[in-house]
Amino acid sequence: MTGPRRRARARTAATAPRGAGPLPAIAVHPATPDRWPDLERLFGQNGACGGCWCRWWKLPTKAYRASVGAANKRALKRSVSGGEVPGLLAYAGDEPVGWVAVEPRARYVRLATARTLVAVDDRPVWSVTCFFVARGWRQRGVTARLLAAAAEHAQAHGAPALEGYPVDSKADQAAAFIYPGVFSTFVKAGFVEVVRKARTRPVVRLEL
Repeated sequence: MTGPRRRARARTAATAPRGAGPLPAIAVHPATPDRWPDLERLFGQNGACGGCWCRWWKLPTKAYRASVGAANKRALKRSVSGGEVPGLLAYAGDEPVGWVAVEPRARYVRLATARTLVAVDDRPVWSVTCFFVARGWRQRGVTARLLAAAAEHAQAHGAPALEGYPVDSKADQAAAFIYPGVFSTFVKAGFVEVVRKARTRPVVRLEL
């Protein structure tokens, strides 16, 4: 779809009321090189949040701070172009409306130094570390659809289990603070809590 029709659809996705109406059919696809323009459009000028470009878990603190913005974007593009598939994209029709980061836990170097999220054991699990849903599509079930697809993707690539690090809090929080997903979404998807070293940050797993 090109021209005025595509632009009209983009405006509709961007301005749809949050949580409005039933969720339409959502297709989820790996972030392959041909889909880079869609990922770039979904993340926008802010790189999803504060120039992160979904690189927070991939770098030590000092390196991340030095890379915020354009450098993070280039690194994510190299990852996609190189065939690593750092995550999955959700689509409503032709519009990219959501993202989930899912890869082997070993690729997320910051997890190894996160005191509350240290490895439970030495199993080669995969991890879901981040969700990003376009503003007009939040609270409409896109995250749950992405989580289900992430489990299918990890299983297809030989993962013995999929791990998540959701936020478990009764207080309302802005989207920027619940990017790892919320605990209830994981529980509904069949994940089981395996350890909790911080009150609001359990480690959960789904056996595959």
